[in-house]
Amino acid sequence: MKIVVIGGTGLIGSKLVRRFEAHGHEAVAASPNTGVNTLTGEGLAEALTGASVVVDVSNSPSFEAAAVMEFFETSTSNLLAAEAAAGVGHHVALSVVGTDRLPESGYFQAKIAQEQLIEKSSIPYSLVHATQFFEFVKAIADSATDGTTVRMAPVLFQPMAGDDVADEVARVAIGKPLNGRVDTAGPEQYRMDDFFRQALADDQREVVTDEHAQYFGAELTETSLVPEGEATLGRIRYEDWSKQ
Repeated sequence: MKIVVIGGTGLIGSKLVRRFEAHGHEAVAASPNTGVNTLTGEGLAEALTGASVVVDVSNSPSFEAAAVMEFFETSTSNLLAAEAAAGVGHHVALSVVGTDRLPESGYFQAKIAQEQLIEKSSIPYSLVHATQFFEFVKAIADSATDGTTVRMAPVLFQPMAGDDVADEVARVAIGKPLNGRVDTAGPEQYRMDDFFRQALADDQREVVTDEHAQYFGAELTETSLVPEGEATLGRIRYEDWSKQ
């Protein structure tokens, strides 16, 4: 079957394309780099011709509140319209565990808007909510850095490897639409401040515990970033991943 991966040249998208091809599917890596732009609509109709499934793992190039909202609303609206015209039978989107619990964050507001567009469309869909990726640990630390201090809240944190994210998204994509969501997370839970002390052990910055430390504009509660119910757990531990 033909599966179009929006954001197919990125971290998760490229992993998905390889997985789909390895299982005999026709996988199309759709991104501005390959002539497909969901913001302008360029190349969308051509890419989606004959597609059974569309997997959207694209992300906004800017996390500024207005820019990220514009990206997800415009991109998702254009994509859903093109899918309806092409007769696509399954729309899969990658989102974030805790999105609905952090509405004060501009980024998460935009992800909520994206999900609402998907839920209201006529296309059968599946949402995969994943926890933070190991690959983004440095970026998360940088966003919480003030001078030589990294401020982290002492809340639960359950990050996962990009390979495990791709495995779960691929599994959902080749299955029947959920018309709902599934959560996925790493195999181990930590305290966020303790995790970053370990992850930044060789860094000159000091990790300070701060109950009011913000995460991309939102103050966290104990369970903001971890699944609250059933979740599919990844297999790759951070300790093993970091040694690769």
